[in-house]
Amino acid sequence: MLNYIWFALMAIALVVAVFNGTAADVTSGAMNSAKTAVEIALGLIGIMTLWLGIMRVAEKAGLIAMLSRALRPISRLLFPEIPPEHPAIGAMIMNIAANMLGLSNAATPFGIKAMEELQELNEGDKETASNSMVTFMTLNTAGIQFIPATIIGVLVAAGSKQPTAIIPTTIIATLCGATAAVIASKILQRFFPKRNAQ
Repeated sequence: MLNYIWFALMAIALVVAVFNGTAADVTSGAMNSAKTAVEIALGLIGIMTLWLGIMRVAEKAGLIAMLSRALRPISRLLFPEIPPEHPAIGAMIMNIAANMLGLSNAATPFGIKAMEELQELNEGDKETASNSMVTFMTLNTAGIQFIPATIIGVLVAAGSKQPTAIIPTTIIATLCGATAAVIASKILQRFFPKRNAQ
């Protein structure tokens, strides 16, 4: 669907440019944008390598495990229907902790494992996500981040003088987003009770 939307946007822009007599400007703008995109992408390689290396060291040093232990009490509040020692809880905590540290590549396998475990606990219709699955998805999508490595990399590549200045606002924005997402999922759960398997 997104392919159709992007194609439609480009086609409309080209048609309007032809009628306005600005086709040359559109072409020039597209070329300049492509050049800028390549420069930013190449600039990201160094900074992403640095941050991913730092995050890997933090992972090996046990920082993710420490975050996991700190998040365990919160997980009991968010997922009361899941037994405390169930493997789903561990996978979810590891996923959220990895996302907090900007380790999205490390977080993905934990997220997949968490959803598999949650599906096994899903006692209702297997084609419908359980309340726990929806709550976990909202947390994962909101993506609370303490170290937004990708954004820092983009800012460095774009020539920012203070690329790490984004960290405090990112923490606040992602916390607000995650809080709103979890509250919305918990409220909506009341309107959509569990459906039994048929």
